[in-house]
Amino acid sequence: MYKVLFTSDYEIHGSGMGSPKDLVVDPTTRMLDQLDRYGGKLTIMADIGEILKFKEYAERTGNDRFHWGAIARQMQRAVRTGHDVQLHIHSSYFNATWDESKSYWRQDYSEYDLANLPYARVREMIRQGKRLLEETCRVAKPEYECFAFRAANWSMQPSPNIVRALVEEGFRIDTSVWKSGVYDDLVKFDYTRAYSDLVPWPIDTSDVCRRDPAGRLFEFPIYTEQQPLWVFLTANRVYRVIAQRLNPLPNPDAVADTMSGPASGTNVRGSLSRKVVGKAKAVLRRHPWKADFNQCTGKQLIEALERAEARYGHPDAPLPFVLIGHSKTFTAHNERSLRPFLEFVARHPDRFSFGTFADFDPERYRVPVAA
Repeated sequence: MYKVLFTSDYEIHGSGMGSPKDLVVDPTTRMLDQLDRYGGKLTIMADIGEILKFKEYAERTGNDRFHWGAIARQMQRAVRTGHDVQLHIHSSYFNATWDESKSYWRQDYSEYDLANLPYARVREMIRQGKRLLEETCRVAKPEYECFAFRAANWSMQPSPNIVRALVEEGFRIDTSVWKSGVYDDLVKFDYTRAYSDLVPWPIDTSDVCRRDPAGRLFEFPIYTEQQPLWVFLTANRVYRVIAQRLNPLPNPDAVADTMSGPASGTNVRGSLSRKVVGKAKAVLRRHPWKADFNQCTGKQLIEALERAEARYGHPDAPLPFVLIGHSKTFTAHNERSLRPFLEFVARHPDRFSFGTFADFDPERYRVPVAA
């Protein structure tokens, strides 16, 4: 059996701009409503850094302009009706301040990369997030537990501090890794050697990509395949690119300075030549393609699920087919394009079902699951 897990990063734009009502609450309402029609389950990965700021602002000023009340009610609706809420952290928000003149949250970019922060700071952020989610969601579901995590920008390397902090705070599952994913920017990670693109594994504390039979935290990877570049050309993906271009990180040069110094002595002509060659090669090679329900078509997701089934068969342990999405890019077009996939899963209950992380016992993956 394959359990299809819809996970949605619940957040405004990374620039600190945008209305939580328009980018978080309203699209998530449409997600919940659509999934309810097919028996689907949504796991809201709540960005607790910004949600804490929305709550603090409302309590300090008496003005709920960032819709903390609606966010709390929506998370309560989710857990009360069979969906789920788990922890997501954009650490740069913990020291953020609201800039009234520019209408955005001015973030602390020295804390942008959670995995590179000191252990005590990482653990405190995780503790605060877990506490707020449990206090909020237990109003609607007393047995609710916060036990699964996703790092902002998927940044789980270097692993020791963040894995240790999650374990000490009682987390059992991380869902940040996507096999073959590589970033070398404001965050840096290389998941080329990740243990699997689908099967969970107990994490080696020193490297989230490695399997350690004694590991106490389990990785449930976002499903990923290697695909040629043209597979990425969908209307939903174009919309995401446009949204990112319209909401860039403010003052990116200053951000870069806080993360790593600029290279010196750059040969501009040589650099340009390398870029041209690099782009030509990129067109020809395959790239890691995440099962992103915002950016992929329903047909693409159906085909990916069937390929996963063909590769891994039906072992005794259920396998999680983890999809990722974002509330802020869940458009009406996205809703329509997702419908065939939901119908497909619902039509084949002997092979597939919808689920959440609570449906899994991670200990079943301590022994390797054969493909």
